[in-house]
Amino acid sequence: MRPNMYYYRYESAEVSCCYKYLMFSYNIIFWLAGVAFIAVGFWAWSEKGVLLDLTQVTQLHGFDPVWLVLVVGGVTFILGFAGCVGALRENICLLKFFSGVIGFIFLLELTAAVLAVVFQSQVREWINDFFLANVKGYRDDIDLQNLIDSLQRMNHCCGAQGPNDWNQNVYFSCNGTHRSREKCGVPFSCCITDPADSVLNSQCGYDVRNRPTSEWTEHIYTKGCIAALEDWLPGNLYTVAIVFIVISLLQMVGIYLARTLISDIEKVNFSY
Repeated sequence: MRPNMYYYRYESAEVSCCYKYLMFSYNIIFWLAGVAFIAVGFWAWSEKGVLLDLTQVTQLHGFDPVWLVLVVGGVTFILGFAGCVGALRENICLLKFFSGVIGFIFLLELTAAVLAVVFQSQVREWINDFFLANVKGYRDDIDLQNLIDSLQRMNHCCGAQGPNDWNQNVYFSCNGTHRSREKCGVPFSCCITDPADSVLNSQCGYDVRNRPTSEWTEHIYTKGCIAALEDWLPGNLYTVAIVFIVISLLQMVGIYLARTLISDIEKVNFSY
């Protein structure tokens, strides 16, 4: 007498079209964003002539913001591509790659946030050193220059700890025998501007550090950008938290869609 055999089958197993096309729509946005970031990055490099002379990439003394744009664009493009193709082709490997990388990025963000809170003094020192390193390369790269100028103008600050940090830059330094017109000055973004002025005075910071320190506050911002950032953060803590939560939720949605789609595909494969 043959023993009774019981086989478990999923009834009418099929991949959910809802999750499949939600996953595709979710990722096509990121894929297009990645393409845009990469295009902007290479356009910026072409404007600076880097594509004609790639050795310029290694000659920059400070941080080139284009690198950040390209890295973010590259990661976003790869993840968007893996998610789109994985959803349309019902490819488990690509979907697992997508969910795994998203999960890894989320853990990195969480770890960075915790470390920033636990090691505040070390983070402050690292930011200070990073800012000073980029002060040295201020005139070497137009994108870096615009980034520092925007940071100083928006936060009403000058240098990392104060205006004298601009001694680190060869053009603004009071030391040495160089004949730069900007000697003992600061960039125009350090200047206190009059809202009534319709024309930007790019020479407003010339020779300002040759004047008595007591007169600086009449012409330039004397607060360092590290202190300005520390003052800004407590008042905008809710904004920072909301941004972090929104980014985390988007990542969790992506992981949920990918894992649900993987589960559906495995059920279909098992049923056959």
